[in-house]
Amino acid sequence: MSPLAKQERIDRLAELTARREDPAGGSLWREALRRLRHSKMALVGGAVMAVFVLLAVLGPWIAPHDPTAQLWRDEVRVNQSLFVGPRGENWLGLDHLGRDQLSRMLVGARQTLMVGVVSTVLGFTVGALIGGVSGAALAFGGRAGRRLDTVLMRFTDMALALPSLLLAVSVAAVLGQSLTTVMIAVGVVQVPVFARLLRGSMLAQAGADYVLAARATGVRRRRIVLAHVLPNSLGPAIVQTTLALATAIIEAAALSYLGLGNPDASQPEWGVMLAQAQRFFDAEPMMAVYPALGIIVTALGFTLLGEALREALDPKLRS
Repeated sequence: MSPLAKQERIDRLAELTARREDPAGGSLWREALRRLRHSKMALVGGAVMAVFVLLAVLGPWIAPHDPTAQLWRDEVRVNQSLFVGPRGENWLGLDHLGRDQLSRMLVGARQTLMVGVVSTVLGFTVGALIGGVSGAALAFGGRAGRRLDTVLMRFTDMALALPSLLLAVSVAAVLGQSLTTVMIAVGVVQVPVFARLLRGSMLAQAGADYVLAARATGVRRRRIVLAHVLPNSLGPAIVQTTLALATAIIEAAALSYLGLGNPDASQPEWGVMLAQAQRFFDAEPMMAVYPALGIIVTALGFTLLGEALREALDPKLRS
């Protein structure tokens, strides 16, 4: 997707979710939720997301074995390409060090979810700060506000123009290898998206009747922004979080795959598991298939739910 198309997509979402009523006069959000309940895409995405979160929360307790213990090390012969596949004691088989694959998948889901959530919250927080300041400055700050908005948005547009994975890798390479680095790097990628989204939503809200009435009655601009415009502008960012989580999971796995994640390779994480399995793909491809499927299905679930919500809010996409 080109930078211009990406910006137009974000601005379109801000415009749609900033509307308070639909053309028929009902609540836009109530109508969107009604459509979501009848959307197969939303139901599938929500089910996948619920299962992933449940496994991530309960993983350490339902894992049948210690995910870091090499309990069956003597049964694996890497030099002879001898691996142990699925069996009664190990439902998904063993990895190259004799560790239970199912246990590592279950426990690794928690770290994958933690990285996705923390990085998305970080991107939302910083992006909302930039977008809120920019939107308030442009709508209520006069000439000085327009200058501030121009400066902030040009930096935002430059960040949007860069491929997200390239930006994340650059940040991670500068900060060094660690789990915290992955969270920060993925969060930085989300910042310009949330910033532009909140700015566009605030500009749409700034022309609403209740804002004009508040300004006419002498309410201070700071109070209008903080008590009215900003709370009513957060809807687009909430919608974006579902899509951002999917992107965060994929990019976090990519960084771990490239060796920029947790330096302790014994700790299970889907991206690390995928990287470790690459060397043995010819002899035991299922070692790579399991974490890859986990990443793909989870990201797909969040994406389906986010796209369903976006379509429910867009009258042009309604059948």
